[in-house]
Amino acid sequence: MRVGIIGAGAAGLAAAYDLTKLGHYAEVFEQAPFLGGQASTFLVGGGRLERGYHHLFVSDTDMVDLIQELGLGEKLAWLESQVGLFHGGRLWDFSTPWDLLRFKPLSLVQRLRVGLWSLVLQKTSNWQKYESVTAQEWITRRMGKEAYQVIWEPLLRGKFGENYDQISMTWLWGKFRLRVSSRQGILARERLGYPMGSFGEVFDTLGERIEQQGGDIHLSARVQRVVVEDGTATGLEVKLPDQDPEIEAEIRSYDAIIATTPSYIFTRLVPPLPVAYQERLDNVRYLAAVVLILALDRPLSDKYWMNIADLSLPFVGVIEHTNLVDPALYGGNHLVYLTNYPSRDSELYQMSAEELLAAYLPHLQKINPQFDPSWVREYFHHKIDGAQPIIGVNYGQRIPEHRTPFRNLYLANTTQIYPEDRGTNYSVRMGRLVARMVLEDAQAGC
Repeated sequence: MRVGIIGAGAAGLAAAYDLTKLGHYAEVFEQAPFLGGQASTFLVGGGRLERGYHHLFVSDTDMVDLIQELGLGEKLAWLESQVGLFHGGRLWDFSTPWDLLRFKPLSLVQRLRVGLWSLVLQKTSNWQKYESVTAQEWITRRMGKEAYQVIWEPLLRGKFGENYDQISMTWLWGKFRLRVSSRQGILARERLGYPMGSFGEVFDTLGERIEQQGGDIHLSARVQRVVVEDGTATGLEVKLPDQDPEIEAEIRSYDAIIATTPSYIFTRLVPPLPVAYQERLDNVRYLAAVVLILALDRPLSDKYWMNIADLSLPFVGVIEHTNLVDPALYGGNHLVYLTNYPSRDSELYQMSAEELLAAYLPHLQKINPQFDPSWVREYFHHKIDGAQPIIGVNYGQRIPEHRTPFRNLYLANTTQIYPEDRGTNYSVRMGRLVARMVLEDAQAGC
């Protein structure tokens, strides 16, 4: 078979890898000049760093298995994580149940309720029971209004903005399940995985393997439309970077096409879709990720992951990458991600790197009173569109099928990862699943 694939992120590359491994031809088109999508990397101090923070949980077996299969297993390290919660002008340890018991902003009764219901969530595998209730309703009823207002509401506001009170409890359930899966015992700290050559090395190796198996990957390539004839996808209209700009785009023919773009881009590439399917695409809204990365000459804190449960701070997360990974890999720089998830029409999304830096720096002294702007050696600014689908109640009933209404055209994007949240592991799993669908449908003559 000849399969055209739009997007060289985790899903597109995983699909291409499996198809070419089985002797089929896969041709991948990526608009960016690099592989990896949201897990792509850039150089800092001689080391490769992800544009958006990434790590693996112990339960991320699809990505772990792929790393092993590519011969990079020896570079995958499992490291103990330190988690903190910033609330009320103070950074609290928040890695173990003992830390929760010492969390004084909540009364002892509230702390015990949070601990009890957290354990229940971690032990519950039936996510469907949470689909029809919001996180706000469930947490308030079980853990208490005080616990919701102190811990969960600021986090949900930070992650989902004005949509915070619409988020399904299934989404929050998934976060509890991930955290406990990465602990060796209920009282232990979580252990997270990181490939010491970076996720960029994983995707570069994956790309090389695809080409060794007979596939092709085109970077800085623009797919202008999906060609559909009589209800069947037959090709892609593409413009490659080395083509004369005066020459019209080229149409390439395929037996099947896999699109891994966000839904709002997918609808621009294809002819009008049946109303029911189009509504499923339109009903899911996205938030962007805005990331400012600071390269400091010393640590900001002793925490890897810091949730910000304080609306006075202008960012929602502080991820200090070099509290998980040795700063020597990055020329001695201590690397800190400051993150937000705004809509694309927000003021924050429109701000320049310099404007973000000016807005953020004064607040770092709240986290570390010793912080001084002179600690900043460099800073980097990245914006990722379509980073976070908004997961509302009964979301599972509105997910678009991978098999689109057009024959031989498949969609595989982050809106279809459920009940888990977006991540490289689930994108790899989805890419491989859709590759199997393509082959099964071809064999069945669908």
